Amino acid sequence: MTAEAPARPPPLALSLGDPAGIGPEIAVKAWRALRGTGPAFVVVGDHAVLAREAGASPVRKVASPAEAAAMFADALPVIDMPAATPPTPGRPAPENAAAVVRWIEAGAALARSGEAGGLVTCPIAKAALYEAGFRYPGHTEFVAALTEDAPYAGPRGPVMMLAAADLRTVLVTIHLPLAEAIGRIDVEAIVRVGRVTAYALAHDFGVERPRLALAGLNPHAGEGGALGREEIEIVAPAAARLRAEGIDCTDPRPADTLFHPDARKGYDAAICLYHDQALIPVKTIDFWGGVNVSLGLPIVRTSPDHGTGFDLAGRGVARADSLIAAIRTAHEMATRRRAGR
Repeated sequence: MTAEAPARPPPLALSLGDPAGIGPEIAVKAWRALRGTGPAFVVVGDHAVLAREAGASPVRKVASPAEAAAMFADALPVIDMPAATPPTPGRPAPENAAAVVRWIEAGAALARSGEAGGLVTCPIAKAALYEAGFRYPGHTEFVAALTEDAPYAGPRGPVMMLAAADLRTVLVTIHLPLAEAIGRIDVEAIVRVGRVTAYALAHDFGVERPRLALAGLNPHAGEGGALGREEIEIVAPAAARLRAEGIDCTDPRPADTLFHPDARKGYDAAICLYHDQALIPVKTIDFWGGVNVSLGLPIVRTSPDHGTGFDLAGRGVARADSLIAAIRTAHEMATRRRAGR
């Protein structure tokens, strides 16, 4: 007797991001690429903006992800929440900030309720949101706040993962000046990221026995203290703590030899200590197809690994590779969560 395949999750919610950026263009291009095979998604955003971007392609208003599933092959479904003013490509408008925030909130709510399989977010312009009073560092922290009271079985994030091809990196510190980031790295921060990552690899990515590699902070991982003592006093003790908890984690390794093809075969995710340590290898390996994944949240959330592209908006040249990869990743994660209930 064969086991039944897990039930297919409902369509994903896709928040439009800044409507003056490339979000509308890549949303339309992603639908065109996926309409025949899926995964299905519903855009939470401005119908008029998407209809203008889509040209002759049909864009239809829907009331729910369930309604979107039935028409996804024939039209791009949109839960219509109009912006305050028609956007001009390449020119973010602070007066549309409230709509951008509302789209994220609505998408997260659909994922929380189970009506949507997860949330995929198109890029936002933080400066425009800050002008309107937005108080979160970015998408990741905002989605975490929107879901902080929802139940979750694993260790709580958020932890930012960047994934491309055969490489996954997770960050201990994110958008901080390097001098400040070094001061924020401590044993507890590294252990927290390791716990969240190991759980997510098992439950969201289907890795049976997750293996973590831990990057050193200093050149040559400190060279036994000759080039810095952070590895001795902070990073190695964190690795030992993780191993004591049953998590397979290496001692700190030199970051300059951690990401070549043979090294990548030895681990399932690399814990990186600061922003560029994690993002440079991912973007070098697959600049167009990287995905940002928020680990340790009650909902699935992914996004393309790039910004609003204001310099490209309105020109029809933006590539949707990263968004398509984010949609597929979110669908795979949602399918595994559904199977694990």
